Amino acid sequence: MTIPFPDIPCPTTHDANAPRRLLIGGALAALAVVLTCPRARAQQKMSKQEAEYQDSPKDIRMCATCSLFVLPKSCKVVEGDVSPSGWCKAYAMAD
Repeated sequence: MTIPFPDIPCPTTHDANAPRRLLIGGALAALAVVLTCPRARAQQKMSKQEAEYQDSPKDIRMCATCSLFVLPKSCKVVEGDVSPSGWCKAYAMAD
């Protein structure tokens, strides 16, 4: 029996470099995800002005009851010191 296309490699031929190429390709893909994912980069805090921060509570909402507040007087998303009785638009009720 004659092979009709002798120049085309047989798909069952083992390619010794295939695992290495897969590993390199996967590593490059993972690197691309890390470099383009916004969560992977350092997150910058908002200024008080951007957060519309005020030193007084808004109704019953205040920094002391927000899940983003960090004792004694800082916030995970707003720059600088904040008052436990302050408020901003990023307010998120603590559970």
